[in-house]
Amino acid sequence: MNSVQPIPVVVLAGFLGSGKTTVLNHLLGNRGGTRIGVVVNDFGSIEIDAMSVAGQVGDSMVSLGGGCLCCAVDGSELDAYLDRLAAPVHRIDVIVIEASGLAEPQEMVRMLVANENPAIRYGGLVQVVDAAEFDRTRTAHPETDRHLSVADLVVLNKTDRVDPAERARIEGELAGLCAPGTPLVGADHGRIDPELLFDRRPWTETRGQLSFEDLIAEAADDGGHDAHADHAHARYESVEFTSDQALSPRRFIDFLDRRPAGLYRIKGFVWFGVPGHQERYEVHAVGRFLRFGPGPWGRGEPRRTQLVLIGCGTDGPALLRELEACRDESPEQAPPESMWGVLRYVPAADRGEDPSAQAGSPSGEDPEDPEDPEGQDRAAWPEDTP
Repeated sequence: MNSVQPIPVVVLAGFLGSGKTTVLNHLLGNRGGTRIGVVVNDFGSIEIDAMSVAGQVGDSMVSLGGGCLCCAVDGSELDAYLDRLAAPVHRIDVIVIEASGLAEPQEMVRMLVANENPAIRYGGLVQVVDAAEFDRTRTAHPETDRHLSVADLVVLNKTDRVDPAERARIEGELAGLCAPGTPLVGADHGRIDPELLFDRRPWTETRGQLSFEDLIAEAADDGGHDAHADHAHARYESVEFTSDQALSPRRFIDFLDRRPAGLYRIKGFVWFGVPGHQERYEVHAVGRFLRFGPGPWGRGEPRRTQLVLIGCGTDGPALLRELEACRDESPEQAPPESMWGVLRYVPAADRGEDPSAQAGSPSGEDPEDPEDPEGQDRAAWPEDTP
């Protein structure tokens, strides 16, 4: 699997005490058969966060102590750890970087999109917010507002510690601090559905050796606790869309640009059928983060769009109607420039271009622009990013 598809790298950020480690532990405890590689970036020489998750991931975890990960000048240390986790022998499906509470997430994302390892790809920035300490955190750390402005998905944690009116007030303020359309997920004790961030695979390996999965299974079999009641996926809805007819790239991009805040994740493959762009386009969205990846169709594989949309409080039938309206009866007549909206979310390397080239960028971005290094995904860097 990983030899074909790059491993997504998700950055989990948030200030000290926001609950990042709790969120990470929940993801690890509800991963099913998904193999998660973890990089824990503790601030300080005693890696408390690393010790709290070490028993769950074993050799698939590396930690960086003694300072912020983003302080590495050239990112070579992070690259080395990611290269290690991405080695085929580990069969890792997704990598999660738990950033230090004092890290600059924007710089960490820049390091990831500049990484030249084809086995990994940036998978989105998740910012964790402590509902009970929201005002005090903003006062003590004014940079909070900047961090929120570049987040792809915001997790409002510890909602059980505030009353409904206070929660509504905080959510209103977050809506003003985040970029338009940034999804906001409420959580208590860090319980969010792993499917919002990555595909959760079923258990396929034979149990018997002592493992974290065994402990979870035993706890669920005790009968004294309804484990399913704690599963966050019960709060979300999933909508599936399939079309044997090609989609208009312009209408589909317009749909993505207007997607509601409650739509947390989109995954699947799209068939556009535009001349010169007959590939199968993989689409991956986590919150505002959006990425397309062109690839070949399998032998005998029908040209078809297959999408899964995961959200909360969304109107499933309305989403399907909007996607139905994206169908294109005559894709062969579409001009090449109709694909520009899609191609701006395709990394330059996947477009077969030299990232340092000065021309040919469909969205008009300048590769020399420091705000857009290496022709990176524009969805990760909205125009109003400071």
